[in-house]
Amino acid sequence: MILGERISNRYKIIREIGSGGMAKVYLAEDLILERNVAVKLMAYNFHNDEASIRRFKREALSTTELTHPNIVNVVDVGEDDTPYIVMEFVDGYDLKEFIKQNQPIPYKKTIEIMSQILDAVEYAHNHNIIHRDLKPQNILIDHDEKVKITDFGIAVALSETSITQTNSLLGSVHYISPEQARGSMATKQSDIYSLGILLYELLSGKVPFDGESAVSIALKHFQNDMPSLKDKDSSLPQALENVVLKATAKEANVRYRSIAEMKRDLLTSLTEERSNEEKFVPVPPVDDTTRMIEPIKAPQKDSTQVYNADKAAAVEKNDKTENTEKPKKHKRKGLLLIILLLLLSIGSLLVFSMTRPKEVRVPELAGLSLEEAEQALDDLNLQVGEIIERHNEELESGLVIQSNPNADAVLRENASVDLVISLGEEMVILEDYENQSYEDARAELTDLGFTVERDEAFSDDIAEGNVVSQSIESGEELVPSQTSLTLVVSRGPEGFALRRLIGYSSVGVEDYADELNLSVTITNEPHDSIPEGQVARQSPEPGTTVYPGSRISVVFSTGPEEPEFVTFDRGIIIEYLAAENEAEEEPENDEDSENGDDTDTDEETANDPETGEENTEPNEIEIYVEDAENTFDEVYRRFDIFEDTPEIITFIVEEGQTASFRVVRNGETIMEETGIGPND
Repeated sequence: MILGERISNRYKIIREIGSGGMAKVYLAEDLILERNVAVKLMAYNFHNDEASIRRFKREALSTTELTHPNIVNVVDVGEDDTPYIVMEFVDGYDLKEFIKQNQPIPYKKTIEIMSQILDAVEYAHNHNIIHRDLKPQNILIDHDEKVKITDFGIAVALSETSITQTNSLLGSVHYISPEQARGSMATKQSDIYSLGILLYELLSGKVPFDGESAVSIALKHFQNDMPSLKDKDSSLPQALENVVLKATAKEANVRYRSIAEMKRDLLTSLTEERSNEEKFVPVPPVDDTTRMIEPIKAPQKDSTQVYNADKAAAVEKNDKTENTEKPKKHKRKGLLLIILLLLLSIGSLLVFSMTRPKEVRVPELAGLSLEEAEQALDDLNLQVGEIIERHNEELESGLVIQSNPNADAVLRENASVDLVISLGEEMVILEDYENQSYEDARAELTDLGFTVERDEAFSDDIAEGNVVSQSIESGEELVPSQTSLTLVVSRGPEGFALRRLIGYSSVGVEDYADELNLSVTITNEPHDSIPEGQVARQSPEPGTTVYPGSRISVVFSTGPEEPEFVTFDRGIIIEYLAAENEAEEEPENDEDSENGDDTDTDEETANDPETGEENTEPNEIEIYVEDAENTFDEVYRRFDIFEDTPEIITFIVEEGQTASFRVVRNGETIMEETGIGPND
């Protein structure tokens, strides 16, 4: 697949993260649900293999039946030029890498991790599915140490007997059960054996059996005793080592009968009750059936046998008597006849010995050239028989490997001796190991006789642990024993320190992510100090090592958060202040009196046209308010009163804030209050 290519117009390929015998796994982005997923695609070289296609589809169907928190969940299956399976993406690392980074692992943490693995396998066994390939590379751990088992692809429902194993051992040889190594069908006890090896590796950091080839390792599984864990760690509780020993017993019927039984033993291995437990010694079960063994009786003679025996003895006695009575003249003739026969035999032997072929010993011919071997045989009157050519790593081409019969065999002259002639060491056409597992490639090349060297390099396209390149191109015809080959192994994508993105605009973030092939999750939130449209927060933190294809999260600021306002009222009564009576009595106006004009022209004594009451002096009132919308610098309300007057003041404040007010009458403050809240 090409990076960026889409499957079913939904899953965008980011990078390859793994490969197997018949499929490759890619990290992809689900464009609809906006999340990362793992997509398993059938390899193109299997497209025309109907059996492989059926097996791949069967894998998809059987795997979808497994829904468990410790099993990688299958979210989609389909076909787009090639069949595919879409699984949840576990952001973390496999158990192999976890063990490498965290050794030594505390016993309690080991039990916690192993318990999750057992839960998942027990669930699969309850659905009559055997995993068959349990190894650390198929067990994923996220950053919260949650375990997820993947690759049930070679698991087979027990009811589907049509799937068989032919001339191959399924599963990694470091974790394979003895019965699988012998070529037998795997059972649930085979999974238990692999789980025991996993527990051994969690406790020690290494596998129990290793070797130069897959065959040598497989032989150790059913021939060698399990190495002692306590020899490496004397503080290891014996009860915990016993779980390993019982799970990895050579005979399947000695192992735990079920995953549940193994889990019970594991969870109690650190308890006080089992602190003095003896070392587990596997003892194959015996057949306890009691058998009655009949005693051997001497043969009994019946009366007939006794009679016949007596009769035979009597006849023999009579014969002897008759023979002694025959005439002795016959003895002389018989003796002459015997002498004559002896003379004839001796003569025949003399003639035969003078004419028969001699006996010779086959010489040592190994290492001679064909011409030298022919001469050596001719000197002994032996013939060269069939010449067989065979490759040999030790002898050069044209030299004798062996003869048939072998050296020192006794033959008659003129007999034929077959010769096996060396063709020299067999030439091997080097294969292309790019993108294959380094461990598998190394084992195969070592078996062929090559010397394999390892180098490492970062790679964005090749999964970690797979071969990036080889020092000799494929297709070359080579002599393995004379060839040293270097395989460059991928360390995965080269990591880089994540840049500080605070203050970046959306365009800046997008350019940075595209440049380094990062996926970005974007959210928004208010921020008091970061302007709107700029990055306020990021995850991971700046300086964190990330890799191409990784997902980062950025939070853009929407500016300061809009405050929430609260409105409330306060009622007050403003008291009226009557004016003091300062008016003095004025003299009468004679002129007006004389004219008889008694009309009162003083406005202060005029009647109110509405009430008919005499008007009084008004009080000028000014109210000032300090809240979210008003300040003391401006008059909130101004009016006149002629009597005590109630008034309601409405305040608007931010949530958690207070207000104030002031009342001024005729230029003098008569009422003032601060720190007023909605509940006051």
